[in-house]
Amino acid sequence: MKKLSIWLVILLIAVAAPYIVYPIFLMKGLCFALFAVSFNLLLGYTGLLSFGHAAFFGMASYVLGHAMTRWGTTPEIAILAGTLAAGVMGLVFGAIAIRRQGIYFAMVTLALAQMVYFFCLQAPFTHGEDGIQAIPRGALFGLIPLDEPHSLYYLVLAVFAFGCWVVWRAIHSPFGQVLRAIRENEPRATSLGYRTSQFKLAAFILSASLAGLAGATKALVFQLASLTDVDWHTSGEVVLMTLLGGMGTALGPIAGAFVVVGIENWLAELGAWVTIIQGLIFMAVVLLFRKGIIGEAMAYFERSGKKQWKQ
Repeated sequence: MKKLSIWLVILLIAVAAPYIVYPIFLMKGLCFALFAVSFNLLLGYTGLLSFGHAAFFGMASYVLGHAMTRWGTTPEIAILAGTLAAGVMGLVFGAIAIRRQGIYFAMVTLALAQMVYFFCLQAPFTHGEDGIQAIPRGALFGLIPLDEPHSLYYLVLAVFAFGCWVVWRAIHSPFGQVLRAIRENEPRATSLGYRTSQFKLAAFILSASLAGLAGATKALVFQLASLTDVDWHTSGEVVLMTLLGGMGTALGPIAGAFVVVGIENWLAELGAWVTIIQGLIFMAVVLLFRKGIIGEAMAYFERSGKKQWKQ
């Protein structure tokens, strides 16, 4: 009952938020929060560090932009197309990358992502450095126009909620238990009869698909698909968001995403100094708050609860 009350409060805050806070900021935060949640499924629950997740995020945005501008599809079809494209890329990339472990896995994903970056730089449909601009938002199911910020916000909120629900269902299922076993001790999971490569590949595909869902939604919000979305810097940002909020926690990546997006917006006038500030924050988290914002908060309340119980 207590958990249900908490979720109801969160839902009410989310519904009322665009009337209090600038909707575009909220939508950007939700898109990157979903991106971080998808990455956390891979790093926090499977133990796989990908340095190339921007490839799925950015390619989905290009697919949505092309579908909306050239094919004239409705937003839901374009978002689905971007998500499927990211999932197919996840299948190909995952089949290659999971053959390696540790830093070698990370380097393979980075190399593959850089290949995607140069493809997007040269491919005709991406328009190179100009990107796909002025992407029409259209009307949801051909009925609900999305040019009005509040209508678009509730679509983004629904997409975000759906993505989080998928991850929640995955990690609280037998599939999620196997992923945790792989993270903790892969040889032991193998000795128990689990085909760990298949589980890692499934997690990679699911994570890539949700990253694509986030990227496609973000392109719809900003009406732009650019090289920034597939750049290695975006892959680094999602790592920062996940570690800052708390790796392996449900709310950690969401909190981390909103903190990073908030810093970028509030300190935009500082220019390149924003990157330096992000680097300092990353160092502080790694050295002082290794469990992240949510992780440290959970640990604190757990310690407080134990002290009260002993008393």
